[in-house]
Amino acid sequence: MDLNQSDHQLLGKEDSSPSMAQFGQELQLGNGVKKPSPHSLLLQHFAIPHNSSSPAADISETSSTGSPFYSEFGISSERYSSLQRALYWAGPDRSITNVYMSTSPVHSTFIIQNLKDSYQIGEELNVTIHAKDFKNKGKPYGGDFFQAKLFSSKKASVFGEVVDLLNGSYSVRFLLPWVGQAQVAVRLIHSSEAVQVLMNHRDTDSDRVFFYGYFEGPGLNGSRLNETVKCNVKWDKNGLERMGKNDCCCEYKDSRNGEQWRCQKPQTLPCNARLYHSLGGYIKRLTAQEATNPANKGINGQKSIINILPSNESVDVREKCRPGVHSPVPAGFYLNDVWTSFVCKTRQFTHQETTRCLKDKHIYMMGDSTMRQWFEFFLNAVPSLKQMNLHVQYQAGPLLAVDVENNIDLHWRSHGLPLRSRKTEVANLHYISNEIDDLAGGPHTVIAFNLGPHFTTYPLDVFTRRVLGIRKAVVDLLQRAPETTVIIKTVNTGNKDLFGSDWYSLQLDRILRWAFQDVGVYILDVWQMTACHYNKEKIHPGPVIIKNEINIFLSFICPE
Repeated sequence: MDLNQSDHQLLGKEDSSPSMAQFGQELQLGNGVKKPSPHSLLLQHFAIPHNSSSPAADISETSSTGSPFYSEFGISSERYSSLQRALYWAGPDRSITNVYMSTSPVHSTFIIQNLKDSYQIGEELNVTIHAKDFKNKGKPYGGDFFQAKLFSSKKASVFGEVVDLLNGSYSVRFLLPWVGQAQVAVRLIHSSEAVQVLMNHRDTDSDRVFFYGYFEGPGLNGSRLNETVKCNVKWDKNGLERMGKNDCCCEYKDSRNGEQWRCQKPQTLPCNARLYHSLGGYIKRLTAQEATNPANKGINGQKSIINILPSNESVDVREKCRPGVHSPVPAGFYLNDVWTSFVCKTRQFTHQETTRCLKDKHIYMMGDSTMRQWFEFFLNAVPSLKQMNLHVQYQAGPLLAVDVENNIDLHWRSHGLPLRSRKTEVANLHYISNEIDDLAGGPHTVIAFNLGPHFTTYPLDVFTRRVLGIRKAVVDLLQRAPETTVIIKTVNTGNKDLFGSDWYSLQLDRILRWAFQDVGVYILDVWQMTACHYNKEKIHPGPVIIKNEINIFLSFICPE
């Protein structure tokens, strides 16, 4: 996502990351690290029964036939209900009348349970978070969005699994994966009250990010007419109905996947004169009370040094990377800026090894600008790759690079509308599902895509429908060409504002994992990789993180 409102921090300013203690002991990867138990991010966060319902469960959009939209994609009501359970988020059990009743990052604390003088590598560390309000009173209900990590000064860190106990307390589980020392860091990303604000704005203000459509056509005496109007996703509720009703708009329904877009009608030009698209702008509709609750703040807790010693246990051999392997929690850890995966056996690739891995491959990358970062990485990592000038708007693509000597062609293009980009040709905005449908596939074809940040302001069913359309295209592709490699990059952390909060991203991430959990694809879990790294979070991860993402990507393609 290129054009985001970084200056609009939701409910307060972003705090800097906690500083690392200066540990003297050298860190090293121990021989006793075991692959963690397969906890799933899909159902992570809440200690609720599996038959609990979600407030969102009754608001799914219906198709033109009157059936739920998901039935078009072969999804049963039972399976869709499982998604609603995964998306469940608790909230306040009482009316919130002032900001002092919300969770305070200053007064909330965490403690380490049964702290020992030392631990062995591979053991677990358990932490409890106690949420308190601005009057230092314990919170009696859950719904706060905390993120936790274990870190050290030697560029080592690991993601912590936070579970809401629904009573104002939260448990955190850490695996201790390196030999050396470590500390715990916990951040309050959003209070439970702020999450309700985010949810409310998603339900009522989905038009707070809007777009422009540019229409051009012939005028008098050889002149050209130009008109610019507002555009957005076609959706008749959640605030998107404010675009207008009846004959207000030009409607654009994709004949292949059914995705719908609409623009206000130009005064003189016809609907088929739309040539260009761009981001229009952001509308901030926070009340004064909503804007006073701090976001993304570290909370106080035990700063004890965790001493981690070697273990005599043998190493569990990690399995070779293959499609369908699920991400555990944690999915891996950083040590000296190198990510060690617990998903499957990965390795570090040199420039020469990268070229050999990509040799004779057609690589199609689709998504947002965080996927375009991969395209840019390969241009630097493979000197023989030369980018072609396709004379297009760079933010939206398509982009192409070729290596004739090694028979490599590398493609990137955006995921289509909605897209927060500079002015670009509408003809170059293709939906991912249509692109996949047009590929023959096969053993020399690699497809990688991501989806998320440009959908954060929309109702969840808008994103769900898009993802299910892509899922259908992937299933069809793997049926006709089962040797095709398909890789999905999950949503990453980095946004903390009203238009792209990590809480929004987490919900989209769960939808993506839910949709593809039973499809034979690779899932590259960048959520944990971005959440626990020491770099200050931003929507575009830094070079160190991108390099580690690429090493996993290449390990999927070339596991040996």
